[in-house]
Amino acid sequence: MHAALIIPALNEEECIATTLAGIPEGMFRYVIVADNGSTDRTAEIATANGALVSFEPERGYGATCLKAIALLPADVEIVAFLQADGSEDASESPRLLDPIRRNEADLVLGSRPLGNPEPGALLPHQAFGNWLACTLIRLVYRHRYTDLGPFRAIRRSSLETLMMRDRNYGWTIEMQIRALQLGLRVIEVPVSYGVRRAGVNKVSGQWRSSLRAGWIIVAKVFALR
Repeated sequence: MHAALIIPALNEEECIATTLAGIPEGMFRYVIVADNGSTDRTAEIATANGALVSFEPERGYGATCLKAIALLPADVEIVAFLQADGSEDASESPRLLDPIRRNEADLVLGSRPLGNPEPGALLPHQAFGNWLACTLIRLVYRHRYTDLGPFRAIRRSSLETLMMRDRNYGWTIEMQIRALQLGLRVIEVPVSYGVRRAGVNKVSGQWRSSLRAGWIIVAKVFALR
């Protein structure tokens, strides 16, 4: 089953080359850096390092993911997502891909809490936000998640049935809730999570963005209900 890796990126010129270099050769048939309106050399460096690049000027995690998905070649059967900042370990991708290839799951989520993140990697308000969102999902949808981590893989046919619409911070939780509503087989696997290699996280590293993202995520839990 051919897999594609989508890496959403916004002004990640300091670390995108290192992130791409960390992807084991032959792991993915396609690697797409989903540029979300970078004003630095992110796209140029990504292209120079062998990645395809999609461009979405509308700011939003969901918006740039949707643009990259729309450009996927027809032979892609699994779609994976990885952060551009080097906080996740691309060599752990088989943990996400193999359960789908063995037909044991449709959506595999990389759980940072299960993987014992490095000290300081998961900030206090990130940990609290994850706990709150997962608790609400458990109360409303009767399913226990441990994380809303962005490192994940999904069967392409399953992704298409989800009809993803969120264009901002609610992308990850929309995918997880819609998967439950449609009866997809979802599992979580432990993944590593380290301190960012460079720059500042566009959401968790900024309090205003964190609060806005938190509100959107909480609202999404009930809106999808």
